[in-house]
Amino acid sequence: MTLNVKSPRAEPADKSGFGTRFALILIALLWTAELNGLVSVLGSNAQAQVAVHYHTTQIVWFTQVGSLVGVFTTPFAVKLAGMFGKRRALIAVTALGLIGDLISACSTDYTTLLIGRGIAGAYVPAAALVYALTRDVFPRRLVGPASGFLAGGIGLLALGGPFLSGWLLDSHGFRGVLWFMAIASAVSLLALLFVPESSVREPRTRIDWIGGILLGGGLASVIYGIGNGSHWGWTSGQTLAWVIGGGVAVLLFLWVETKVAHPIFPLAILGRRRVWTTLVVTAIVIGGVYAQGTVLSLLQLMPSIPHISDGLGWSATKSAWVGAPSSVLIVIMAVLTGLLVRRVDSRLLLGASGILMAVGISLIALFHHSVPQMMFLSLVGSVGTGIVVALIPLMIIESVAAEEQALGNGAQNLIQGVVVAIVTQASFALVAQHDNVLQGTSFYVDNSYRNALLLFAAVVLCGTLLSVLIPKGRRIDQLEAERTV
Repeated sequence: MTLNVKSPRAEPADKSGFGTRFALILIALLWTAELNGLVSVLGSNAQAQVAVHYHTTQIVWFTQVGSLVGVFTTPFAVKLAGMFGKRRALIAVTALGLIGDLISACSTDYTTLLIGRGIAGAYVPAAALVYALTRDVFPRRLVGPASGFLAGGIGLLALGGPFLSGWLLDSHGFRGVLWFMAIASAVSLLALLFVPESSVREPRTRIDWIGGILLGGGLASVIYGIGNGSHWGWTSGQTLAWVIGGGVAVLLFLWVETKVAHPIFPLAILGRRRVWTTLVVTAIVIGGVYAQGTVLSLLQLMPSIPHISDGLGWSATKSAWVGAPSSVLIVIMAVLTGLLVRRVDSRLLLGASGILMAVGISLIALFHHSVPQMMFLSLVGSVGTGIVVALIPLMIIESVAAEEQALGNGAQNLIQGVVVAIVTQASFALVAQHDNVLQGTSFYVDNSYRNALLLFAAVVLCGTLLSVLIPKGRRIDQLEAERTV
């Protein structure tokens, strides 16, 4: 891949730390990177109120319609970012996200609400673009610490997000959550105005629209088919048409990319074992963890109704306090991971943390009926979660060249989004097997929650076992030493 580097990246005079300028840039990027996660936390906690208010049995689409759009738009966003600038691409997807958030906040029916959430899904590729931009605009010696700091922000999000959603939901209802999403997107858009543009460019070529549509559309089709499988019937013509049709589209994408002069996603990068194994394994491991949030929020916030609903009936604020110790632990482990990855093979860290997460989710699946159970058993998985969220961007840096960073992050983000969407849809198919519909709203029994959580644990464990496929690579400290020579 040929690059057009407009200007060299200058090292700041102060070698002792980030300095004021880079610290401000890092804060702006942190907000932008974590906005997807914040929206996910807010949306997951709001879905119980949304389901009851709109009397819908299809609440899964409140959190999943954005993922469908995000899967479709990610290949185009990554390609355009490489050609026209990652900051410009971030501004574009953030603006679309703001439009979608405003539509959702102003909606008066469930269909319009879903349309808004779908448009807001254009923001999904933002985190991948932020990590790629970080590698371009920060001095080499700060890329590792900056990436670790951004990844560690998930812990702060896990700590503050539930309390924020608790205050919004308990004081202003789900409508307050929707308006806050719009405000958060507007803040992100303003923050990006103070972030420099990357000087790293790909040649400006024709956009491979056919390849992008086949890839994004095919994956979205599979997700949509699985999401409706329990409603249509798993062997029905509709389900098979969407799933098989989507699979055929992805296979056609692989063929098309070998024929076009300028593929939207160069397959050569996936031909390297270190790259494709890292992308797939990390996506599966963390995808299973992120997918559990939707079901876990329903378990905690759905009402407790004898013989109808086995939700815990907590307020959003109570849920936040119960999860606070785990959130603090995630922050601590994310920070420590930035130091550990320079001394310990990242593959070993991934394997150990994956096992901890699988065990932690399994314990919650079996014992989730009281505050002490939820609070203390969650700590087991939180150790692993803190390590993995900080480890993923660092493993991608270890696996790809600087000019491939956007592609690497974009591919991982895309695969992870597909894993989260498919596993979430499959989990709702499990909980729907034991649902009780009252006044148009689905309520779930204890076995529903247990089975879904065990599914998440199984996905994480499978991803962890696959980590043995990742070949040994150079550590972050070795790469930094080579780049300063």
